[in-house]
Amino acid sequence: MGENVAPSPQKGRGRKRKKPPRHKNAAPKAAKMQHASADGAARSDVATTFSDTPVETPQARQVVMRRNWLERTAYAALDLGTNNCRLLIARAGGDDFTVVDAFSRVVRLGEGLTSTGRMSDEAMDRAVEALSVCADKLKKRNVVLARSVATEACRQAVNGAQFIERVKRETGIHLDIITPKEEARLAVMGCHALLESGEGPALIFDIGGGSTELVLVSTTGLVPEILDWVSVPWGVVSLTESERSEGDSPEQLKAVYKSMRDKVMASFSDFAARLPKDGGERRLLGTSGTVTTLASVYLKLNSYDRRAVDGLHLPTAAMRDISGELARRNIQGRAEFPTIGHERADLVVAGCAILESIFDIWPGERLGVADRGIREGILRALMASDAKRRNRRN
Repeated sequence: MGENVAPSPQKGRGRKRKKPPRHKNAAPKAAKMQHASADGAARSDVATTFSDTPVETPQARQVVMRRNWLERTAYAALDLGTNNCRLLIARAGGDDFTVVDAFSRVVRLGEGLTSTGRMSDEAMDRAVEALSVCADKLKKRNVVLARSVATEACRQAVNGAQFIERVKRETGIHLDIITPKEEARLAVMGCHALLESGEGPALIFDIGGGSTELVLVSTTGLVPEILDWVSVPWGVVSLTESERSEGDSPEQLKAVYKSMRDKVMASFSDFAARLPKDGGERRLLGTSGTVTTLASVYLKLNSYDRRAVDGLHLPTAAMRDISGELARRNIQGRAEFPTIGHERADLVVAGCAILESIFDIWPGERLGVADRGIREGILRALMASDAKRRNRRN
């Protein structure tokens, strides 16, 4: 049941100094929103900007044209989750990509969903407002290919389809409600490069707002192979709303945390039974706001710094200690940590409960932290697909 993850885009050629375009309208027009298709991108591939080096043959001129096209075009990935709306716009460059624009906003789209089964009007208004900002950014950049996805909140809500229609009508963005399996695959594609080397399979996980995905991967090949996976309906929003405490005495806080742990462990039970008993070095890599927030607490940061957090590897014992400390504090006490604040104080304990449950079923000694995931996976897939299309044409 293995599934191969798409590799990064092919390595690009070196860049040459360019002269100004010969004609005013040489640069391709920006594609509108994410409706631009691969064929649309191909039609735009007529820009002519030449370097100082003489181009003697049609084949050499074509290489220069393709290189200049790649330097100007951008790809976009939008992830509307249960808690956050995130956009990433990037240009391909060698084995990686260069981010040219980004946007992130807490929208809490799944707020109240656990009890009502519906996304509230207020939550949808917040999401549409954030998506309107994303739409403006897409228009301003030379985006040729984009993909916008929605996850657990839209999968669960009875008014999910109506919300998707409203987003398309008011912003022009077409959201694709992806399956949990696709969500897990994209997360692996986006962050697997941060896995530590080692023997045996590794566990990559994504703690979201409305669900958590666990993916067991083999790293014996050039790209990870998905061996097994699971998605459970507990994320930081859904788990928090399922366990509302009437007070914040030490006994009440302890009881709530235990109940959260019990619910998550029960949802993990079937997957845990399938995990190999001899897990090798039991490598762990997490991509989510929970792991990045707790990593920033571990580093004692006064403000969040992606450069310090992304790619960090730290002891799981330290993360357990931080989780236990946060679980013993009330909301005001959690908000005292600068990188948690009031915005995350009510949700972070649910993330801690999920994280400790993951450590229970896959007891690795170290945790890798990734401030990357679904959006980066989407970008890599778009760039790889576009590169294959262009290679077929040439």
